[in-house]
Amino acid sequence: MTPDEPGSLSEPGTNVDQEIREPKMYRVILHNDDYTTMDFVIEVLITVFHKPAADATRIMLDVHQRGKGVCGVYTYDIATTRVNRVHQLSRMREFPLKCSLEEA
Repeated sequence: MTPDEPGSLSEPGTNVDQEIREPKMYRVILHNDDYTTMDFVIEVLITVFHKPAADATRIMLDVHQRGKGVCGVYTYDIATTRVNRVHQLSRMREFPLKCSLEEA
C-alpha cells in the first residue's frame, strides 16, 4: 500500500518513512547489604520476579558472594515498577535491600 492509496495511514501527498525500533531494555539488579536476610532475598525473587526457587537461590548467592545479582531484563516501565515493588516490600519488612536498574 502506498501513502496515496485509500486506507493509507499518512496524509495524501506526503512520504513519511517511519522506523520502528525495539524498546530499550534494562537490567534489574539487587545489591548486597549486611542486614537483609537471604530468605527475604529469595522471597523477593520468587514473588516480584516470578523466579523458580532454584533460580532465586542462585541469584541470591550471586548477590551475597559477588555483591550484586541480575534479577531480569525488562522494558523501562516494567523494570521501574519491579524496583519500586522491591523497595516497598523491603520497607515493610524493615530491610535496607537496594534494587536498581541499568541499561542492558
